[in-house]
Amino acid sequence: MLPLLTEIRACRVCEDLPLGPRPVFTADPSSKIVLIGQAPGTKVHASGIPWDDDSGTRLRSWLGVDEATFYGPAFAIVPMGFCYPGRKGGGDAPPRPECAPLWHERLLAEMPQLELILLIGMYAQKQYLGSRRKRTLTETVRAWPEYAPRLLPTPHPSWRVRMWMQKQPWFEAELLPELRARVAALV
Repeated sequence: MLPLLTEIRACRVCEDLPLGPRPVFTADPSSKIVLIGQAPGTKVHASGIPWDDDSGTRLRSWLGVDEATFYGPAFAIVPMGFCYPGRKGGGDAPPRPECAPLWHERLLAEMPQLELILLIGMYAQKQYLGSRRKRTLTETVRAWPEYAPRLLPTPHPSWRVRMWMQKQPWFEAELLPELRARVAALV
């Protein structure tokens, strides 16, 4: 796996990015869980540590793990776009479309113990669920048992999710306990 990790870290396919390319991800041959999110934000781009922000704190809470476990070998963190994509409208731009097709299949193939793929947000869900994805993110996440046991869709854990969670009490009551149980069994 080391040659592939070195190749990804040296990637310059998106040389034109506003802050330049800086692939931010983690992977280990022994990883059992992969977190597929969107793309790093500016804080993560600066630190080089995946989910090193408030969204990451919320995500670790959802998973029921501490930082040491989260950044340990049981978890691989493979975003749809490995580098900060810049701004668009009122937020970050979507992940660059080149990344996932270039790296995901090869990277996931290097993790033979992989048992759970967490699809965090609509970009990951669109890529990995394809036509099985529902009309909206809420409907897709609500249908999580249809994708189990290997795939599990969630919303993105940004600050905006708090209001969404208030309107979707089943997320905390049903999905999060199942997610925590699956994670605890794998780590």
